[in-house]
Amino acid sequence: MCALCSIKRLKAQVALAGPDLLYSTDGDNVIVDTTSLFTLREINITGNRQTNFKIILRELPFQINERYPLNVLADKFSEAKRRLMNTGLFHHVVVSLNSIQGYEASVNVEVRERWYIIPMPYVKAVDRSIGEWAQEQNMDMKRVNYGIKIKHNNISGRNDKLFVNLKNGYTKEVALAYYGLMLDKNFKWSTSLGVSLGKNKEVNYNTVGNKLLAYKSDGNSFVHSYTRAFVEFSYRQAINTTHTFGISYNSEDVADTILAINSHYFDNTSRLRYPSLYYTLSYSNTDFLPYPLKGYVAEVSIAKRGLNTDLNLWHLSAKGSGSWPLSSKYFMNLRMAGVLKLPFRQPYINQQFVGYKDLYMQGYEYYVIDGVAGGYSKLSFSRELFNTSIHIPSETIKRINNIPFRAYAKVYGNAGYIYNPQAGKNPLSNKVIFSGGFGLDIVTFYDFIIKLECSFNQLGQNGLYLHRRDYF
Repeated sequence: MCALCSIKRLKAQVALAGPDLLYSTDGDNVIVDTTSLFTLREINITGNRQTNFKIILRELPFQINERYPLNVLADKFSEAKRRLMNTGLFHHVVVSLNSIQGYEASVNVEVRERWYIIPMPYVKAVDRSIGEWAQEQNMDMKRVNYGIKIKHNNISGRNDKLFVNLKNGYTKEVALAYYGLMLDKNFKWSTSLGVSLGKNKEVNYNTVGNKLLAYKSDGNSFVHSYTRAFVEFSYRQAINTTHTFGISYNSEDVADTILAINSHYFDNTSRLRYPSLYYTLSYSNTDFLPYPLKGYVAEVSIAKRGLNTDLNLWHLSAKGSGSWPLSSKYFMNLRMAGVLKLPFRQPYINQQFVGYKDLYMQGYEYYVIDGVAGGYSKLSFSRELFNTSIHIPSETIKRINNIPFRAYAKVYGNAGYIYNPQAGKNPLSNKVIFSGGFGLDIVTFYDFIIKLECSFNQLGQNGLYLHRRDYF
């Protein structure tokens, strides 16, 4: 009876680490002091049908033959689950204490892998967003690209990824990229490479009124063609920090008509051939990378594009995000982004800033703000509405037999300033701009995020916007 009581006390002490810690042991092994040092003799990994076990071991904050108090080991179990989930390889992880023999312990790591091969039909408007396509182009189906996109997110079992994109329609493109080829046995060094070739029937040649002006070719001719290739090397010595060094080659051609209507597009040339060198330092330490509620993400990058007078650009950028739980249901998030381009005088193609790629301000989705220096901040407060999962009783689809759903109501505000010495007729440059609003975020399986936002800007405009990703 005393032995059973001691085991129950141990379970109660270790259970303070939360539901991620499961404890089991033989009834004959009684440990009273959980602060005593225990040697970790074994780590059992199950469920990794494709993922190399070394990739999993790389993420664990504990190692075989190291010594820990049980209460410290319990905290590390929660950290191990967080790290493994943030690899994007698994949709379920359980880290548990398997057994104790004297002062030796063994640990179980159980994972459930995602589907890694995802062939998907590609249907996307050429406009920057669905809202812009619907409101300003009246959902013109002629402005839609179609094709197939194939992703393999764990091709060799070492968290390496293969992307194949085949596009047709308004843009014709063939793209191939491979990320994360491991170069050393400790999985600290990796390389990535890719190439893309394409041509467009339409090109945005200028910005007026903070709206993109596009030139469309007649018939089946193309006005813009490009070839891009890159190779990069990444070094991840620590878990949270990654250094990336890269070089790329870019070749672009535009029709003479583009230069006739905007000679500043490429600075009086219809052809550009230039290399780029870049370095990126990234840091990530969050509870859930696709939609963080606690932790920090940061990235600093410096790039040099071009080596002659045809193109000469130093591009420095920084962006970061901090998330803090205010209580069990309330959360705060602050995001900031800044860019500096030198020299300030740049051709039109190098002036892209807000409204391009992952940089945007809420309430200005239908606008772009070109510039060479500036930044913005975004502050939001959210409340969790529900956090549940739907069970699918299927023995054949075990990988997704539970579909999680989380929903958050939020309010937010944005403020920024973009400097452009060649602003022209674009009133949003060279002034403080701000916006605000409220919305609903839904997070579900495979990192799929839907954001429904009602935003207001300083132009007196408001609108309902739909986003499918968590942009900066």
